[in-house]
Order: sequence, then structure tokens, then C-alpha cells
Amino acid sequence: MLCGGAQVGQLSSAAVSTRAQARVYLARHGQTAYNLEGRFQGQLPVRLDETGRAQAVELAERAAAHGFAALWCSPLLRARETAEVVAERLGLPPREDARLMETNAGDWTDRAFVEVRSQAPELFAAFLAGDPAFAFPGGESFAQQEVRVAAALAEVELGELPALVVCHGMVIRAALSKRVGHWLAHGERVPNGALVPLDSAEAGRVDPGGGAATPAS
Repeated sequence: MLCGGAQVGQLSSAAVSTRAQARVYLARHGQTAYNLEGRFQGQLPVRLDETGRAQAVELAERAAAHGFAALWCSPLLRARETAEVVAERLGLPPREDARLMETNAGDWTDRAFVEVRSQAPELFAAFLAGDPAFAFPGGESFAQQEVRVAAALAEVELGELPALVVCHGMVIRAALSKRVGHWLAHGERVPNGALVPLDSAEAGRVDPGGGAATPAS
């Protein structure tokens, strides 16, 4: 989850920390060519690029210091490839959950950001602003995504902890938005390969690592 320049350290710290929240971490998959180009990949099976594979290795090393007892992931290829690298380092089998997939971008899937911006400027602005009423034409709304992501993470929190969830930029934004109590603006970005505590207050105090922030799509 982007075109703004803010990093995870600038997220609101309004959410109240709980033991379970602090013991669940979210990781964004490594970079893909779509991320680099600024293109909506939605739920397409896009592989990691060379940089993304290196970010997955770096993420695995950072994750090893947390003593995770469970590893969850989105079944989308870019997240699964990242999780497999992490799984090998941690010795944990990744558990897939379709509710952790990236937003269904509908008619915008496989289209460049610049193309969509020029053809539908008002709707694209709503996407960038994180408007809670925004829905991808022919696809999913932010509100729908937030519901499914929250349900998936509630199940994670009932399982073995600490847990690591390898997923997507807008999934992380949806999860943290739920904890904060309002939808986070599109500019609050998560770098590829970043490791972010689910507790948004703690997320504001840690270095998420990973590479330069790229558009989530």
C-alpha cells in the first residue's frame, strides 16, 4: 500500500496495544515488476523480481530474531514466494488464507497508475486518499477488504503466537486502519519486505526494514 511519501513510522499511535496484537507481525511481500512500474497487479499471479527475492531473504533474517511460532501468508504468488523463503529460514510451514489476498482491483487490474489517473482522475484521487467509500470498478471496496482482513487476523490471533503474516501493502493498511479506527490515507506506505507489528502504536516506534516504498496495487 502508493504514491505518498510517508513511512510506517508516521502511522497514528491512537490504537490501544494488547498482548495479542503486539505478538502478530505483518510483512509485505518482496518487490515485483508491477510495483516498480506503478501498475495495478491486484490478485494477478505476479512473481517477485530480482530485488524482491533479495528482500525476501533479508526479511527472513529479520524474522528469525522474533522466534515466530506460526507463519501465515496470502496465496497470491508474490506473497507465497516471499513466505517460502521465510519458511525455509524459520523452519515453519506457511499456512495460506485467501482472506489475506491483495484487494481485487477489478477493471483496473494490469493497468498503469498513470493511465488510470488520466482517465478517471476523481476516482483515482479517492483511491489515493483512502476514501472508505472507494471501490475498484468491477472489483472490491476498501470496506469489503477491511472486513475479510480483520476476520483472518482474528483467527491468527487465536492460534500459536508470536505469528508472522506475509501479505500485501493494502492488506497491511487495512489491518492497521482497523486498529486505529479510521481508514489510513493512501500515502502511508509500507516498503516491500517490511516487517510491521500489528499494533499500530508499536509500528510507529520501529524500523520496518525492507526496501524503498513502492506503490501497492
